[in-house]
Amino acid sequence: MHRLRLQTLLLSLALAAGCSDANSLPDPTIENAVHTVTIGALVGTPISTPSAYSVVDSAVRVDQTPDFEFAYNVQGPDSQKVFLPRAALGLVSGTTANPGLQARSESFDGITEAQSNGYVTDSAVPVSIGQRFMLRSRVVCTSLGVPLYGKLEVLDLDNKSITFKVLVDRNCGYKGLKPGLPGN
Repeated sequence: MHRLRLQTLLLSLALAAGCSDANSLPDPTIENAVHTVTIGALVGTPISTPSAYSVVDSAVRVDQTPDFEFAYNVQGPDSQKVFLPRAALGLVSGTTANPGLQARSESFDGITEAQSNGYVTDSAVPVSIGQRFMLRSRVVCTSLGVPLYGKLEVLDLDNKSITFKVLVDRNCGYKGLKPGLPGN
């Protein structure tokens, strides 16, 4: 009889835990906001020019840190403007989620929730003014082992630099891409 009561108690506790927070995430504390970022090309700009984007630090120099999601460059005989995710530069993450970009047809405001998969992670991503992307970071939420997600729109570009607006959900485990505190 004692064993049956113990099993019933354990089952009740398991059910109660399963019925609490459906996503097991803490409440979000960081509001999503749109920022404007300019980075220079990897080749043809001074080494002191930031040429990569980090979801944690914004514009960064690749000679000072490998902690970024993508770099900008102009390459090839036709001077194609491209984003280069880390793996395209030979910087492969030791996790299952490499940083990447996913082209989107929705308006910037119409991109409201990130997808987990379908990102270009290991090759150049051509860019043009007005183009929009979802962004998946390297794993920066080490306690959960997950990346962060964001969206961006190219505002201006030339052979020396690119300017884009970006919104990143900096709350670990969340994928909401609207300004303000994200939902689940």
